[in-house]
Amino acid sequence: MPLGCIRVDADDFRPVAMPCLRCGAEAMLRFAGPCAACVHELRSTFRGEARVIEGDDYVPKMHVTPNAVAAKDD
Repeated sequence: MPLGCIRVDADDFRPVAMPCLRCGAEAMLRFAGPCAACVHELRSTFRGEARVIEGDDYVPKMHVTPNAVAAKDD
């Protein structure tokens, strides 16, 4: 298996009773994390709106040579 290609199927892990990492309430979770109520609360509280951010174009500095190794004289 190539590096970085680990696949985890969530259906292979049954929900287990464990405490919510945010509020401490007992919940049936497959992996450690916030319970469903905390997830809903967090998503409604910290909802983000997508927007386009205009930025300057990248201009390389003058002292940078793109292919310094290839242009090197031997």
